[in-house]
Amino acid sequence: MSLGQKLAPHLPFLRRYARALTGSQSHGDNYVRATLEAIVAAPGDFPADVDARVGLYRTFQAIWQSTSFDDDGAAQPPFGAEREAVAQARLQTITPLSRQALLLTAMEGFTVTETAYLIDSSDDEVEALVADAVAEIERQTRTDVLIIEDEPIIAMDLETIVRDLGHSVTGVAVTRDEAVAQAHAHRPGLVLADIQLADDSSGIDAVKDILAEFSVPVIFITAFPERLLTGERPEPTFLITKPFQRSTVRAAISQALFFDAATVAA
Repeated sequence: MSLGQKLAPHLPFLRRYARALTGSQSHGDNYVRATLEAIVAAPGDFPADVDARVGLYRTFQAIWQSTSFDDDGAAQPPFGAEREAVAQARLQTITPLSRQALLLTAMEGFTVTETAYLIDSSDDEVEALVADAVAEIERQTRTDVLIIEDEPIIAMDLETIVRDLGHSVTGVAVTRDEAVAQAHAHRPGLVLADIQLADDSSGIDAVKDILAEFSVPVIFITAFPERLLTGERPEPTFLITKPFQRSTVRAAISQALFFDAATVAA
């Protein structure tokens, strides 16, 4: 099997991680594109002593730490001390290292040891970074959350996670029409949405209707991520696969609100 064939199944999920890091599909895809270009240009440099998925993310992390992109998507690689300053500034203002560690472990499912390899840290440092990120989640601004989910047990689980994080739940909608009506009645600060709803309506359409009225961060939670990770149309910045871990939902909520707060501050 060629290297390209080994990497292909992991690319949609690398794109998901890149979007979660940058808060933008276009910027995330720029980093993934640069990663693939680096692999094609120097296939002999691709890590041969680890799993292909780990090697892919390792290459991505190297690109992330050493390359910035201008508004047109053109790569602007910094050099020397300037390179280090730009990289550190970006990590501090966009996605701190603690959040990278949390996303890699909680959302992408890497072990602590694998994450340590990916971000050039020790296992103890990764555990401390994740703990810092979790503590930051608990300190962050509270918001009102609309849950769009037609499976009662999953909806209850999500509601518990949201409340445990200190947020409020404005309501639980099981259809597109219910979701839109509840959003209009009480504007949420965050939406958690399933794709397939009770009356065969679409959570995607519900979100489109809501976003047509006002801007709000959205996290899709679905058993069918391949329906959204096609690369053929705009994709959600935050996408969680069912069945999910509570830590994954916590990480996604934290990151979604992190970017929303950054936008408001800007």
